[in-house]
Amino acid sequence: MKDIFLVLASGSRYRAELLARLGLPFETWAPDVEESPRPGESCGDTARRLARAKAEAARTRFPDAWIIGSDQVADLDGHPLGKPGHREGARSQLRAMRGRTVIFHTALCLLAGGEAREALVPTQVVFRDLADDEIERYLEREPAFDCAGSAKSEGLGITLLERITGDDPTALVGLPLVALSAMLREAGARVP
Repeated sequence: MKDIFLVLASGSRYRAELLARLGLPFETWAPDVEESPRPGESCGDTARRLARAKAEAARTRFPDAWIIGSDQVADLDGHPLGKPGHREGARSQLRAMRGRTVIFHTALCLLAGGEAREALVPTQVVFRDLADDEIERYLEREPAFDCAGSAKSEGLGITLLERITGDDPTALVGLPLVALSAMLREAGARVP
């Protein structure tokens, strides 16, 4: 197999940390892509469109690279939940999600060898019926203002959850490594 030049089209440190697990050298580049959902677009379709748009934006800058684009949209009853950005937004999201199921749609796009490979990996997350004081204690200790849904399952946020159901635990963090590993092997990479 020839050497590959791999680019992660994302500014997310969480995605970079996950990709590093595969032991392949890569570079990151954060594309400037408008992330607003389109009218009538489902949360899964938004995630898929954005993953592809990020990968394609990176391809214009790195035409000879294998490009990985990924995006995640949290879905509460068909309504997207973005990154809260501040404490009040996080508090509001966590209150809305208590005792409810949220589907995190994590989309993946690999542009390699002239082909596009895509996947959508949903993860169902059931939040406990959180009391207001639990939400405040959580936000005091782990202000997850940069995470859709305001809870980091890889950190203290796991205590807010009742159940996680999905095919790939890394999808919930933002980059589905099971699907990505399969795509990379299919494209000709040696993983592991």
